[in-house]
Amino acid sequence: MIPTKFFLTSGVGVHKDQLSSFEAALRDAGLAPFNLVSVSSILPPSCKKITWQKGLELLKPGEIVFVVLARNHTDEPNRLIAASIGCAVPANNKRYGYLSEHHPMGETREKAGDYAEDLAASMLATTLGLKFNTEEAWDSRRQAFRLSGKIVRTTNVTQTARGNKDGRWTSVVAAAVFVP
Repeated sequence: MIPTKFFLTSGVGVHKDQLSSFEAALRDAGLAPFNLVSVSSILPPSCKKITWQKGLELLKPGEIVFVVLARNHTDEPNRLIAASIGCAVPANNKRYGYLSEHHPMGETREKAGDYAEDLAASMLATTLGLKFNTEEAWDSRRQAFRLSGKIVRTTNVTQTARGNKDGRWTSVVAAAVFVP
């Protein structure tokens, strides 16, 4: 099975139990009614990005759904957590792209998202034979990757949250969801 479509989604949940806070985050992301199977980081060739709403319309409750999933949780009050998926799409749609997952603590939405996006783009760049300096800032590398004409688009979906002030479990998820 090679997926032809995918969508990005994220969510946050809070509950006294860790598992229930994860379930609440999945509900917030629209993924709770599915049996999720985590897969690694390859974006199939010609896999088209669709909206979250369209993607959910194409799935049925109970369906086994393949995802690249980032998740994080804390019960520490005010602790900043994030879950991020980075995406890098090659210009040649006959080639595969990359998805990356990042789940840091203490990073803002922008920092976590940039890191995940950079990670996916760097993995793709190495498979395409692009030379780059890993010490350069992501903005410089992003520009160089695009100017090469080999990487057409990068993006990310990131969810952040601060730990519940009363110490209840707080969970965040971000996912790339494959649609058959």
